[in-house]
Amino acid sequence: MKFAPFSEKQLTALTWWCSSSPYSDFDAIICDGAVRSGKTLCMSLSFIAWTFYRFESTSFAVCGKTVTSLRRNVITPLLPVLEQLGFTCREQLSKNLVEIKRGDCTNRFYLFGGRDESSAALIQGMTLGGVLLDEVALMPRSFVEQALARCSVEGSKFWFNCNPENPRHWFHTEWIEKAPQKNCLYLHFRMEDNPSLTPEIVERYKKLYSGAFYERFVEGKWVAAQGLVYPFFSERLHVKSAPPGKPSKCFVSCDYGTVNPASFGLWGEYGEKWYRIAEFYHDSRRDGFQKTDEEYYTDLKRLCSEYEIEAVIVDPSAASFIECIRRHAEFRAVPAKNEVTDGIRKVGDALKNGRILICPCCGDTLREFGMYRWDDSSARDAPRKEHDHAMDDIRYFVTTALSETDMSCYAIAINRR
Repeated sequence: MKFAPFSEKQLTALTWWCSSSPYSDFDAIICDGAVRSGKTLCMSLSFIAWTFYRFESTSFAVCGKTVTSLRRNVITPLLPVLEQLGFTCREQLSKNLVEIKRGDCTNRFYLFGGRDESSAALIQGMTLGGVLLDEVALMPRSFVEQALARCSVEGSKFWFNCNPENPRHWFHTEWIEKAPQKNCLYLHFRMEDNPSLTPEIVERYKKLYSGAFYERFVEGKWVAAQGLVYPFFSERLHVKSAPPGKPSKCFVSCDYGTVNPASFGLWGEYGEKWYRIAEFYHDSRRDGFQKTDEEYYTDLKRLCSEYEIEAVIVDPSAASFIECIRRHAEFRAVPAKNEVTDGIRKVGDALKNGRILICPCCGDTLREFGMYRWDDSSARDAPRKEHDHAMDDIRYFVTTALSETDMSCYAIAINRR
């Protein structure tokens, strides 16, 4: 791997712990800010170098939201660089352990995922010389505090890395705003702090985001999400009729409701684009009556009558409707991935790059795009629970059918005899 010259801020992240640095007495470092600013690679390289400068035959923790994302974002890019620098690295996948050796010195780096509150139990009982927390703003506070409590070896330090979130996020209020009291070095990165980015790449990233996500991921600001969730949605750009002929693949996405509206979207693939070619939308308050699972199943069959369906992606909380679909054994029912904020980002990306388009016949979807707003009274990013049913089923489609996960693999339930 070839490196461009490091920026001044990147060099600070790389060397802050050195004895000649004015920051060497700090107990922790926080690097936050824009995407693609080079903070993750600089911090992970610095973390490994520090462990060999200060310790020998010691255990450390490297944490991400999940072990899979940690390997993808940190470990896989890092190990080849370390080997070029003369380190020997041996990864034991079954143990989530990387042993790194330099000369006669070997240190152990355990990989952890801080996905939810239960993750705190995974790291209990360890004794660590330090911890690197990548994407720390996506981890629950209990996991982070448990990881920090493990660092009882003399000279241990904390390393935090993240992109910005809501300014009322616990990490912002407890660590970034209190960095001086916690004896913590705080470095805020912008894209301009990464000399390896060309102007064309920077411009491409600026086009990917809008609203609060633009301010966070491009400008590196901790800002609250306000106003429309998809303020860039345009009928001129995003509403198109599907090409003639049959699509190559079809999915249906379902947001299920009895008292609340139910929204089903039929998606067809034409080339590299997906069109919402038809929809079903039932609002029991508006229409004056509720429907049963069997009645909704009849509506689903009617929506799909002219198409071969790969899978029906359903709101994971709609267990009875999923079971109804499976019992009829005509469609494959798949519980949707339901991470709201991350799903909204992915839908925004899919709209901006033209991967998904809405056909003019989908009137309830078009209505909701103009009314779907952030809840600015919430301390976390969350849309208002209104005008969100077609928006939810679109999110299920994008995060489940268009995700990197291979849709050819399913877990299904069968009745016992």
